[in-house]
Amino acid sequence: QVQLVESGGGLVQAGGSLRLSCAASGRTFSSYAMGWFRQAPGKEREFVSAISRSGGSTVYADSVKGRFTISRDNAKNTVLLQMNSLKPEDTAVYYCAANKGSSWSRREQISYDYWGQGTQVTVSS
Repeated sequence: QVQLVESGGGLVQAGGSLRLSCAASGRTFSSYAMGWFRQAPGKEREFVSAISRSGGSTVYADSVKGRFTISRDNAKNTVLLQMNSLKPEDTAVYYCAANKGSSWSRREQISYDYWGQGTQVTVSS
């Protein structure tokens, strides 16, 4: 089992940057593909980005491509989401999630087995 704890959220002006971090417990972190999702008020949770077990492959939602970068450090059991050029529409609770399945690039929530509690990101205009 994996426990995930997000941090790094906060309030930022449009055009600014934030870096989210997700710390994972356990000794098998490198056996999980990792993903970031977000949920804005009144909306369903949506896929943001995913990264393969080695960190060598990544995928992004079209809405964040070119602005967000996902990375991981398996030695430190962490996954990061660097968010640049933030927009008010990026305001949401951001969640990291772990996927133990065979396909690392899944965008569906059901493909992820463990979830963090989330961290709030608010972008002011």
